[in-house]
Amino acid sequence: MKLQGKTAVITGAASGMGKAMALLFAQEGASVVVADINETAVNAVVQEITSAGGQAKGVVANVTKEDDVSRMIDMAVQGFGKLDILVNNAGIMDAMMSAESVSDEMWNRVIDINVTGPMRAIRKAIPIMTKQGHGVIVNTASVGGLYGSRAGIAYTASKHAVVGLTKNVGFQYGKLGIRCNAIAPGAVATNIGLGGNEPDAFGLEQAMAGMALQRTNVGDPKYIASVALFLASDDSAFVNGTVVTADGGWSAY
Repeated sequence: MKLQGKTAVITGAASGMGKAMALLFAQEGASVVVADINETAVNAVVQEITSAGGQAKGVVANVTKEDDVSRMIDMAVQGFGKLDILVNNAGIMDAMMSAESVSDEMWNRVIDINVTGPMRAIRKAIPIMTKQGHGVIVNTASVGGLYGSRAGIAYTASKHAVVGLTKNVGFQYGKLGIRCNAIAPGAVATNIGLGGNEPDAFGLEQAMAGMALQRTNVGDPKYIASVALFLASDDSAFVNGTVVTADGGWSAY
């Protein structure tokens, strides 16, 4: 098993890609802290893992709250003795809002969850990993963080920021035994939605402009979990400070 004896914290782990990661990591031997804002779903994932013979603890965590972030990291150390892997997966969309339609409320919420949340978790994890002399951080970015119009302006800006965050941490802490990489998924079947009841029509049209050849190519969350497993395991020992694209070829045109 690729993660035997490892402890992992995964945010947004109660559904979609995060859930797939939690199940796969546990299957590969990791003790998993399932962190999510949805308590009922957290408990369900923990039950699924433990019923299969795995080790898991659940924590209700809103990544916009410092206390919640601290609590989920502490749970790994106190419950399993260490923190080997941090996966910053929690995120939201922005209703495809264009520059002229985005509100301060939407902008601040997307940045707070998608960028500041991972920063808070990394800030808490780094001293623990540094003391251990090892650690792996995996951030969920997006093809929206590599190109200009795969989503609305707030989401696009947030995922570009996640890529920069990844590269900064990967370079600065690599010499201390900590690797930090990101995954850039394309269209994946999750419940993230568009981030609003009424998507911005202009923004949606522009974001979908390049999707014609990829409309039927929606990935299973398990595909992204497999990439996360690679980045979290020793198989990627020489991979640091970079972004792995997993989009079924969407960005190849």
